[in-house]
Amino acid sequence: MTSSEATVANGPLVLVTRGEGDLAGVVTLTLNRPRQFNALSEAMLDALQHALDDVARDATARVVVLGAAGAAFCAGHDLKEMRAEPSLDYYRTLFNQCTRVMLTIQRMPQPVIARVHGIATAAGCQLVAMCDLAVAASAARFAVSGINVGLFCATPGVALSRNLTRKQAMEMLLTGDFIDAQTACERGLVNRVAPMERLDGEVAALCRSILAKPAAAVAAGKGLFYRQAETGIEAAYQMAGQTMACNMMDACALEGVQAFIEKRPPEWTNPKD
Repeated sequence: MTSSEATVANGPLVLVTRGEGDLAGVVTLTLNRPRQFNALSEAMLDALQHALDDVARDATARVVVLGAAGAAFCAGHDLKEMRAEPSLDYYRTLFNQCTRVMLTIQRMPQPVIARVHGIATAAGCQLVAMCDLAVAASAARFAVSGINVGLFCATPGVALSRNLTRKQAMEMLLTGDFIDAQTACERGLVNRVAPMERLDGEVAALCRSILAKPAAAVAAGKGLFYRQAETGIEAAYQMAGQTMACNMMDACALEGVQAFIEKRPPEWTNPKD
């Protein structure tokens, strides 16, 4: 089935839903190519890019949950589509497209939580690693398995090496072996593991905790976290100090500090629908 046929059969390649009640402000993006295990075809990457860009511009969106339909979270790139056009220019364009999606997740102001219920392999594992947080079902499994078909998962390795220790990342990259959800949690690829029936509850708990915090502080903090991680310690402290100084001038921080001094709950104002 082609990507266009999948769109007709299953609806949009990325489903967009919004939370209600105490989860208002949560936007869920669901990869919707279940028969292909949500492989990242060109069309899927394009749909995900557009969805992420839309959310990033939405001041009422506070948290993004990235999930998937069907039995798998994401099986990585669409190898059939890749094999159909074997040219260097095509592959460069494809991997640049994928890189843009991955960097958008990191650069957008809202925290992104991966909701992983099935396998996440190759670029699918990369997708989990690029999310700010991740919650996995107990049965979820993770691998960067390109090496099994003669393709070292170089781009997934960029994200993986920023989550796991180097030797743990290299073991996955060189063997292509799966790790289970508990091992992924112990190694830092995911934050929490829960039985499938409690997966959504764990994701919702994280969302509620983030929603209770000032949007401006969350956005500034996320941006600074990644910038400082990619630089030397002296420059990192300079950026961190500047970020905190600006954060302290924000109305939410001023209110929060004043509330602490007055021993009362803070009354923060966040964008509303």
